Amino acid sequence: MKFFARPGKTNHLTPLHLTAGSLVAIAASTALISASPEVEAAPAAKTTADWSSSAYRGSVEVIPAKNSGNAADQQTLDGVVFEDRNKNSKQDAGEPGLPNVTVSNGRDVVSTDGQGRYELPAYNNMTAFVTQPRGFQVPVDEDNVAQFFYNHLPGGSPELKYDGIAPTGPLPEAVNFPLVRSNATQSPEQSCVIGADVQTYTQQEVEYAREGAFADLAARTDYTGCGALFIGDLVGDDLTFFHQTRELTSMLNGPARFLPGNHDIDYDSLDRQHEFDSFRAQFGPEYYSYDAGKAHVIALSTIDYPTAVPAKKSDYTYDLGQRQLQWLREDLAKVPKNKAIVLAGHSPLLEFFYSDEHSTKQVKEIYELLEGREAVSLGGHTHMSENLRAGDLMDGWRDEVGEAGLPFTHLTVPAISGQWYDGRVTENGYPTSIQRDGTPPGVLTLDIKNTDIVERFTATGQDPSKQMSLGLNTPQYRQWYEENLDKERGTVQPLVDPLAVSRQGLAQDTWLTTNFWMGSTGSTVEVSIDGQDPVSAERTQQMAGERPLTGAEYSDPSAIAEQFVHGGGLAEKTSHLWRLELPDDLSVGEHTATATATDVHGRSYTEQLEFTVVQ
Repeated sequence: MKFFARPGKTNHLTPLHLTAGSLVAIAASTALISASPEVEAAPAAKTTADWSSSAYRGSVEVIPAKNSGNAADQQTLDGVVFEDRNKNSKQDAGEPGLPNVTVSNGRDVVSTDGQGRYELPAYNNMTAFVTQPRGFQVPVDEDNVAQFFYNHLPGGSPELKYDGIAPTGPLPEAVNFPLVRSNATQSPEQSCVIGADVQTYTQQEVEYAREGAFADLAARTDYTGCGALFIGDLVGDDLTFFHQTRELTSMLNGPARFLPGNHDIDYDSLDRQHEFDSFRAQFGPEYYSYDAGKAHVIALSTIDYPTAVPAKKSDYTYDLGQRQLQWLREDLAKVPKNKAIVLAGHSPLLEFFYSDEHSTKQVKEIYELLEGREAVSLGGHTHMSENLRAGDLMDGWRDEVGEAGLPFTHLTVPAISGQWYDGRVTENGYPTSIQRDGTPPGVLTLDIKNTDIVERFTATGQDPSKQMSLGLNTPQYRQWYEENLDKERGTVQPLVDPLAVSRQGLAQDTWLTTNFWMGSTGSTVEVSIDGQDPVSAERTQQMAGERPLTGAEYSDPSAIAEQFVHGGGLAEKTSHLWRLELPDDLSVGEHTATATATDVHGRSYTEQLEFTVVQ
């Protein structure tokens, strides 16, 4: 199995200096006229609540042990899940225990009794947590980090560079989980923000994230119930930046939850027991679940490190492990079949881009556990966007899914960091950072109504109607692409007149390309040239059992024009590119292409591109 790490970065993150040449390249990616979507992509959750004043701020109640010398006291963890009516994080008189709430030690799963009490087997180095039930909210701290867990590690972590977990001492007398009633999580309409790969390596990149995606989220109020889930690679190996991650989430208008990624590891821990201790100390359990509306969100830890000793940073694989798999079985067993399942992990279960190489070890078992349920799978890790629907099939998946294809929707979430904050820094204070499939950085939102789940992508700093980019794939472009493919990105001279094509170029195949960032099987793209009747564009990747198509012919020229010249990924293959061959007899002069992309949910978006035919 091949693994990738963050590529070596060159310093292209400089202020924008426009030259005549660079203006030509920028025109290829910005000469788009955006229109409002024909079908309004309204958020599922509608709220006017002021989060800063309505947020339930508190903590888990930990009652110290009275007799730490009794060995029997160290074998069972118990406590109560209660309604914290006065919001002081302590169970006071008149605050009832809550029955039938799920509590876990990361292996066993139990439900509270009629008085809200629970008992769990205790073991060294465990994180106990409560599954937030519908209609209730767990407390958050001053940084909006959800507080629903207790780390138990009596002697603390072994000596680690980033400290890990401080000694917790003997098992407490009780660990009590406070909850408050919440109309926001009771509503059958939820909007759940999913952020992937914030992945800050420097303070400058923290500022890029702050001015970009987190400023966008600070202006939104639609996710106060379900909150925001950040699915791994919160930082870039330096775990001291976890504190800056908390600063960023303090900007949110809802609870923040987290998963660890391969760049959030205590790399000096080689025993598979403490590799995420520093993460757990800051953010809680590696895996857990919570409810909002009629959705049950399962957050999985999919990174297993190390696979051998001596270990390298790239020495990880995609594996749940037996303890987590046991927890997953028991957790799902307590979830009614009429709830939608949102399954999130750092790495995707399966993916298009690395279809021959990347898959989670227990993917077949996961599919069996979710059989017959309404489900969607989420992953990040690869810094791109993929919207894979039930029935999609790539050649590399046959061992996992057979000829029937995927059993349910798999979404790869675009990175907040984009292509590792690379590219041209815009006047808004963050880089273009276009990813390896041509998608800009941003966040995904799941709009859930009852059990119906609709994905919604918001590009950083963009209007929600901005969902695609248009380009021109000409023979001149393909020659420029091949000549510069092996050069360091960010050092290439711009293509001259990227939006011009000769009559000879039309005869040698020129395509109007539409990169519909969340496009999928079931989506359509229609293109009208100069106001004539629209014609259906063809998707380059059919997802019918073939291998990924790659190269200049299948690349995104709009993204490449930015990436070659200013830095970024390499948009040489993607699952969401459509193209229309331009007629050979187009007249010399100016032309306007109008592309209308309609997604699998019936929402339509329109953009225009002006180009020139020259003699």
